[in-house]
Amino acid sequence: MIDDVFCKIINKEISAEVVMEEKDWLAVKDIHPQAPVHVLIVPKKHIGGLGDVTDENAESVGKLFAAANKVADKLGLKEKGFRLIINQGEHGGQLVPHLHIHLLGGKPLGPKIVRD
Repeated sequence: MIDDVFCKIINKEISAEVVMEEKDWLAVKDIHPQAPVHVLIVPKKHIGGLGDVTDENAESVGKLFAAANKVADKLGLKEKGFRLIINQGEHGGQLVPHLHIHLLGGKPLGPKIVRD
């Protein structure tokens, strides 16, 4: 059984501030926001990360992008724009082994990549 924090939120074992929810996905506010709007969009069916995307679960991943569009619209971000981020693996900054999209907005977000 998969037992990460997002599975626990989906199964209502841990509370989270839900922004939107549909049959296949859940959008919740990030507890450590990096922008005025920072929402996590999570598939309800567990997918460990981008490295676990297959032809069989690709439809679920596509639904996450449609979900991001719906959430951005609900939160009034579509006109001025927003950023989507998916972290994959240790070097990509993935902290939870459950695929999720970060939706950030509400202010100009600056450069896309910070260089050392």
